Amino acid sequence: MASKREKASSKRAKAQEEAEAAAAAAEVALAKQENESGERKSSVSKMNSRTKAAAVLIALGTSPASEVVKYLHEGEVETLSAEIAQIKSLTAEEKEDIINEFYEMCVAQKAITEGGSDYAKSLLDKAFGEKKAEELIFRATNKMDSTPFSFVNEVDNRNLLMTLQHEHPQTIAVVLSHASSDKASKIISELPREQQIEIIERISNLDKGNPDIIAIVERMLRKKLAGTFTVSAAAPEHGGVEYIAEIMNRIDKPSQKAVFESMEVTNPELVGKIKKLMFVFNDIINLNDMEIQAFIREADTKDLTVSLKAASAEVQERIFNNMSSRQKEMIQSDMQYLHNLRMRDVEAAQQRIIDVIRGLEESGDIVLFKGGDDEIIA
Repeated sequence: MASKREKASSKRAKAQEEAEAAAAAAEVALAKQENESGERKSSVSKMNSRTKAAAVLIALGTSPASEVVKYLHEGEVETLSAEIAQIKSLTAEEKEDIINEFYEMCVAQKAITEGGSDYAKSLLDKAFGEKKAEELIFRATNKMDSTPFSFVNEVDNRNLLMTLQHEHPQTIAVVLSHASSDKASKIISELPREQQIEIIERISNLDKGNPDIIAIVERMLRKKLAGTFTVSAAAPEHGGVEYIAEIMNRIDKPSQKAVFESMEVTNPELVGKIKKLMFVFNDIINLNDMEIQAFIREADTKDLTVSLKAASAEVQERIFNNMSSRQKEMIQSDMQYLHNLRMRDVEAAQQRIIDVIRGLEESGDIVLFKGGDDEIIA
């Protein structure tokens, strides 16, 4: 009887040992599998964005990849070709990982673009879990927000104008607010006069903007302009009165004059703000000698003295070099006795000199805003 119990106990012990050994073996196998998977993911995570894009094309295979390439422009194809040439081989596991990552990013960006961040989070939570969803949203929104309309400055002006001219004025304003002031001024110059005014006013009132709306507009424009630009560095984000002042500085003289005349009727306050930012006292250094001598003759000597007391060394030098020795000595002497000047008094004096300069511009004695393509003949 005891012998039977001993045998049964021995069998149970042996079975337990075998079960423990099997469990240990399973743990080792699982750890090995997780380690291999981690190494694969680590190798993929170390790739930069260009290498990942090239790896996606390799993983897709020749036929599907050739269909994708049709939608890329020449610069992108060139970049990806160079990257593909650098990739010696990809294992089946690496291909799987890179395709999975690409798919996840596509789903995330599509969800954010079509439904906004809240909708995307709800959708991705269900699909990938909360932690993975947060990571995907962070990566996707960073990618989308970092370079809004980065391609606009590389588009030929004619193509950009033809694409934008029939869009809603707010769409045009959003797009041009991300272009360089030089490009924006050229596009605005070619638009009908009433449209110019509306777009200038809309850009002046633009804030940072809803990133979801910007992403939709950018995607629409990129699709319409596909093949007409090459990849370049991101364009800075612009908007507001300061940016409009930059544009108006570069716009052609007839358009500038006509726009201001029309806006004086509808929005004189905005015109005043723009003009105030278009030419500031320090911009005097950009005038030629004859132009500086012209406003010195017209300006009040006291205003010159107060203005120069607080001016930069470069501005002082440009103005003093265009004065007679007697006038220079007199103003420099008066400046020595000027103390405790209030900033508002300095700014008022400088503004009066700017008003003199603007008056000389209106009479044709000074050219303040020399557009990028204008040639000045002395």
